[in-house]
Amino acid sequence: MADFDTVPDRADTGSLKWWKYAGTTIRPMWVADMDFPSPACILAALRQRIDHGVFGYTVVPQGLPATVVAWLWRRYRWRIEPGWLVWIPGLVAGLNLACRALLSPGEEALALTPVYPPFLTAAEHNGGRTVRVELADRAAGWRIDFAALERAITAKSRLLLLCHPHNPVGRVWTGEELAQLLDLCRRHDLFVCSDEIHCDLLLEPAAVHLPFAGLDEDAGARTITLMAPSKTFNIPGLGCSFAVIADPALRRRFRAAMAGLIPEVNLFGFTAAEAAYRDGGPWLEELIAYLRGNRDLVEGRVGDMPGVRMHHVEATYLAWLDVRGLGLPHPAPFFEVEAGVGLSDGADFGAPGYLRLNFACPRRDLDAALSRMEAAVRRRA
Repeated sequence: MADFDTVPDRADTGSLKWWKYAGTTIRPMWVADMDFPSPACILAALRQRIDHGVFGYTVVPQGLPATVVAWLWRRYRWRIEPGWLVWIPGLVAGLNLACRALLSPGEEALALTPVYPPFLTAAEHNGGRTVRVELADRAAGWRIDFAALERAITAKSRLLLLCHPHNPVGRVWTGEELAQLLDLCRRHDLFVCSDEIHCDLLLEPAAVHLPFAGLDEDAGARTITLMAPSKTFNIPGLGCSFAVIADPALRRRFRAAMAGLIPEVNLFGFTAAEAAYRDGGPWLEELIAYLRGNRDLVEGRVGDMPGVRMHHVEATYLAWLDVRGLGLPHPAPFFEVEAGVGLSDGADFGAPGYLRLNFACPRRDLDAALSRMEAAVRRRA
């Protein structure tokens, strides 16, 4: 049984998350990796590979594609072919490759904001332009503003960058919402790059992840789906992700964009991915239960903080906090200095006045950080 309350000390391990606040007492709760060790099946597979002792150039392990195909069918009833898989060293590379493959100079990609920061720069890095369309903050939670999205489309629009489930707002898009998006993409002949890296982390028992490309044959023909074991099993440092691209012509364009630029996935990434998708299911179920408890703790404690609000988190281990009610010109530094808690600045996601909190840590540490945040807010009030 996994123990999510006992974690190793990450100081002096080269951890980006902890290095940012090295030498201080600030608790890092910003970048999206978990403080939990990866499951035992991954650690065992990596040890076995290390014991072999030879780390030369590598190819995709023979059993890995079939293991991924089985995982996607078992969890999402999405039937794919092994030949649709394109292995890449990271999701951010995938976003940029999609823009490089599908946008001519000056053409536009649409992004629903607030959103994971690389969505806002991928088009510009590759000669295009990002058009931001704000999600609607409704009483019932975050929603896609379809009228605003329709208005934002121009003759230069070529690509919709979809975050599904959404980082940072934590929405699991419903079948109805996805069908409406697909109808819009058909009418305007848009390609879709769907970041589904958080799809295994559904916190609502009734929630269902529907891969966008699996909606129908047309959706599959116009979609590049980006996935990885990295968030699910806490192995982002091993650099192993993949694109699922059903259409052969679209797949060729994506591969052409990789040529000469994108390195092969390293052998430890492949080894970990195969072990995760083959044997990691039971650990994942324990993780989801623990994260659900942490999510409930965050929502309850934030409800007691004057000037701070949030919507219910349906997926991911990230809480999106609206702190505009505090009247702070720079909220992230305030919480670093006054609460000793390091959070992601919403301005980086296209939403000043918000903060993103990573709650994938031992519950006692989360509770202590939330107490420090509440005390800082109440002192200000």
